[in-house]
Formats: sequence, C-alpha cells, structure tokens
Amino acid sequence: MTDAQRKRERAATKASTKGLLICLAVLSVAGAGAWFALTTGLERLPSKVCEGSVDRDVVIRALPRTRTAEEGSSRSHEGKNLMFSCHIYTSADSILSGMTRVDDASMQQWLDHYGGTTSKESIRVSADGIEALAGLNTDSGRSSVYVPCVPRGVPAGSANESYAIITEASVVGAGRVSGAALRQAVSDFAYQLTKHVYEEAGCKDRRTFPEELPRYEDDR
Repeated sequence: MTDAQRKRERAATKASTKGLLICLAVLSVAGAGAWFALTTGLERLPSKVCEGSVDRDVVIRALPRTRTAEEGSSRSHEGKNLMFSCHIYTSADSILSGMTRVDDASMQQWLDHYGGTTSKESIRVSADGIEALAGLNTDSGRSSVYVPCVPRGVPAGSANESYAIITEASVVGAGRVSGAALRQAVSDFAYQLTKHVYEEAGCKDRRTFPEELPRYEDDR
C-alpha cells in the first residue's frame, strides 16, 4: 500500500468515526427529549389545580412521572351540605383524589371512623385545633383532615354534634414515593383541599391556618 493510499484510508476512518459520534450524539439528544416528553405530564399542569385549591408541587410529590396528566374538580350543594372533590388522573394509571365535605360529626366520631382501633393503624398530628390522620397499613397514603366549622346558614349550637370540614384523600395505583413520604404528600393534598372548602363554606369563628401541617415523624 502506498503512502497516498494509507493517507486516504486514515482520512476515511476519521470521517467514519466522526460521523458515528455525531449520530450517537443526535440519538442521545433525541432520546433525552423523548424521555422528557413522556415523563413531564405533571409539570405541565397549572401551578394550582382544582379551582386553585392545591399547589402543583404537592401533586408532583405524590404521583409518579407520567406522559400526560389531567386535573378536575366538582362541587355540589352549599352550606351544611357542601361537598367538593378534586382528582388528578395520569397516563401512568395512578390517580390522586380527595373529597371534602361539611359534616355533622364530632372529632371523636371522626377518630373512630378514620383512626382505626389501635395506634398501630394510623398516625396523627394536630395544630391549632386542626387534626390529621394517615393510615399506616396502606400503600395508598390514605389520609384525612378534620377542622371544626359551623358553616354559613347554620345557627351556632343547633347541631346534634359539632360541624366540621372533613377531607379524605388517597392515591390509587403507584405513588412516586411510599411510606411516610407518601402519607405526608397525601395529607398535604387533603389539608389544602380542607382550607379551600373552609373558605367556601363561610365557617363562623374564623381561624388562621398554619402554612402546613406538622410533619409526620414516625415511619413505623
């Protein structure tokens, strides 16, 4: 092989290698873009979902990455019969949902219904008369929030029990996280729904809500 032939062969090899590297770089960028497009459905939701009641970041903490996500809400009745629901559906087959209502129920009745029969079934936090429970023996992050409230149109002292705003929330399907982290995310979701309905119900004896619930510390 002559020197000229060897030079041409080396040049061809360099060109082929350069072309391969460029091709790999293009494929890498395209792959990253495709992955981003397929996993950022939650980030494309409004900054506040469900009538502006819940921060998108709370939803992102609870649900897994997904190609698409859809949020929605509904309400029915007013005053002592007010009900409000919020849901986020994803193409990953996971759903975050919550339902908030005005109820004629004491805190003890709420505890009996949502707290289970032993302390090993749920964990509880409270702040300024606001109560929250999360189930320990569940993969859904099932949580509930209770806030005393005599709604608009109900004379104080006329109820058989104390009126309250009660929210129940959970994840159906896989969550982004599990254990205490999922319970906290779902409880924060329920808490923001509760604050929203508290305003909508026109509760008497107005209260100031903390920015957030106390954090769950026990990951039993």
